Amino acid sequence: MTALRLRWQRSVAIAATGAAAFVGTAIAAAPAQAHTPQWSVTCNSVSIDLTNYAESGNKVTVKAGDKTLISDTFGKSYHKKVDLPEHSKPLDVTAQVVASDGDKYNWGPETKQSPVCEKPTPTPTPTPSESESTSPSPSASPSQSASEKPTPSAPETSTSAPADKPQGGGDDLAETGSSSNTPMIAGIAAAVVVAGGGLVVFARKRRSSQS
Repeated sequence: MTALRLRWQRSVAIAATGAAAFVGTAIAAAPAQAHTPQWSVTCNSVSIDLTNYAESGNKVTVKAGDKTLISDTFGKSYHKKVDLPEHSKPLDVTAQVVASDGDKYNWGPETKQSPVCEKPTPTPTPTPSESESTSPSPSASPSQSASEKPTPSAPETSTSAPADKPQGGGDDLAETGSSSNTPMIAGIAAAVVVAGGGLVVFARKRRSSQS
């Protein structure tokens, strides 16, 4: 009876020791599994997320090339996003964590590369010639050239009847200007002068013959 009790006590002690060792191993392994940082890098920023660390004394450092962007001390968790400096070629970004609960929980340094941001292509501005060719021209534009303006028509000849003669003057008003009968009157006057001269000559001859 005593021997059986001793065996049973030994079995319980062995089982308890094994359980304690298993629990201790699990507890020791838990921080190692939790100390896994996450971070990402884009063309213009870097983001870092740290969780389940020790209560205090942890330190995180982030550098872009030779420039330090983050150098902070944190507790259980840490979350931050910072802008990267402008760069015309790929930029190396390095992150590192020093844990306060042992060097075995340190992380890094780890390096990622930030690409160059693509700049949007500007939309070309149409030249004045292109804008004029594409825009519809109005039917009557104020800026129409002189060659395109309609040619004014010739003044029309007045067909209205002559104005009435002023009252009180009668028909005996002197005419101004030359008349179309002037050549005829001059011819008659010349014929009268010639005929008169002939009569004078005839009269003289007749007197001579009678004396």
